[in-house]
Amino acid sequence: MTTPPSVSTSPFPPAPSHRPGHSRTRRAWIVGAVAALVLVLVAGAAVWWLTGDEDDSPLAGRPRVTDTSAGLSYAVPEGWKSNDGKDLIQAFTSSITTKGSGGQGGAAVLAGRGRGIEESELKQRTETAARSNAEFFYPDGKSTVEESRATKVSGRPAYTVALSVRDDSGRAGRMRLTIVTRSGDRSAFLLGVTESPEPGDSAVVDAVLASAATE
Repeated sequence: MTTPPSVSTSPFPPAPSHRPGHSRTRRAWIVGAVAALVLVLVAGAAVWWLTGDEDDSPLAGRPRVTDTSAGLSYAVPEGWKSNDGKDLIQAFTSSITTKGSGGQGGAAVLAGRGRGIEESELKQRTETAARSNAEFFYPDGKSTVEESRATKVSGRPAYTVALSVRDDSGRAGRMRLTIVTRSGDRSAFLLGVTESPEPGDSAVVDAVLASAATE
C-alpha cells in the first residue's frame, strides 16, 4: 500500500495515491488501516511523553500524550496503547490504538500537524479532509455526516466533523476529524477512526478528541 505523503503543506491527513482493493476493505480496520500507518520509520518525528489529565472531562485523571511536534496533548483511555512516534509515517506524529472486543474491529486516534489555515476555511477544509479519509478507509462505502460544527481547543478556533461509513459488504465504521489553528503558519489535527461492534467505542474516541489541548 502506498503511504500518504507528508502533511507539511497540508492541514489534514491526505489520502494515499491509490485505494486498497476489495480484499483489503474486508479486513478488520485495526489490521488493514493501522498497519498502513506505521510502515515508514520517521526518526525524531515527534517528542512526546505521558502526563496526568487533571481537567473535568470524562477522561480526567487518565495519562495524556503530549505531542510537541503537533503542539497538542490528548488523553489515553484505559486499555489503549500509545505509540512513541518512532514508527509513524510523516503524516502523523503520535497515535493511540485499541483492539475491539473478541478481536473484532478496533479504534485509533492519530495526531499530526500542517500549514496554517484561516478560521473562515476551517469548515470546508475539515469536511473535505474527513470525506477524503472515509473514501480511503472505505473505498466501496458511503459516508454520512453525523456532525459538523465549529469548536474551540484551548480557546483556539477549531472545527470537528464526524462521519458514519458503511461499505457494500456491511462493514461499518465511524470517523471524527478535528482541525485546530495553532498560529498564522501552523495547524494541528486529531483523527479518530472506529471499526468495532461496540457502540461505546465511538464515544470513547469522541472523548479523546474532546480532551485535546494545545501545548
